[in-house]
Amino acid sequence: MSLQRPSAAFWRGALGALLGVAWAVSAHLASAGIGPLDLRVAVAFVPLALALVLLAWQSPRRGPATACALLLAGACALLGWPWLRGHFTWLFCLQHLGMHLALAAWFGGSLLPGREPAVTAMARLIHAQPLDAATLRYTRGVTWLWTLFFLANGALSLLLFAWAPVEVWSLHANVLTGPLVAVVFLAELLVRRRVLPAQQRPPLREMIRSWRLHSAGGPDDASRP
Repeated sequence: MSLQRPSAAFWRGALGALLGVAWAVSAHLASAGIGPLDLRVAVAFVPLALALVLLAWQSPRRGPATACALLLAGACALLGWPWLRGHFTWLFCLQHLGMHLALAAWFGGSLLPGREPAVTAMARLIHAQPLDAATLRYTRGVTWLWTLFFLANGALSLLLFAWAPVEVWSLHANVLTGPLVAVVFLAELLVRRRVLPAQQRPPLREMIRSWRLHSAGGPDDASRP
């Protein structure tokens, strides 16, 4: 029996996971003061600059917006580098807190009146038949769970950054956040298996696929019934 070769999507996912781990390790080492100072500043600054350029690339006026983003990033690096050499950990905090607030807003915004909870919308991408009342209640609850998790973890990150040694904050933000997300996800998966019928419990690969499809569509998709 021949083995099936991994798909391109598998390799893209594996590469993304590898890059994520590499960045987390680099950010933790830089926050802890390990390595040349300018390299640590670059590790903190480059992801924010790339995020700015990628946002500009999504603009309807892609060319001018991207050019402005590149100029702005370059000006910030040129003029702000001396200041960043003494405060680059603030950029790491901004990245971590900003990511959590964005995800909390994405999940929480879908709970507003007239919109469909994000996890409910993802469930609709998987199931061909209409969702029953129990599944609708459950997926709304899971949307609340992720909203509160990202708010709480973001608040904890901010408190640790303000009051704890930077090494402690970095351990939480750069090393433990990923495992914490995995623990919450697996705990929710176990609860799902107990409270929902088998036909309403999709395989893990389908859940990941629905997450990708829904997140690619953006928050506005949550408003569609």
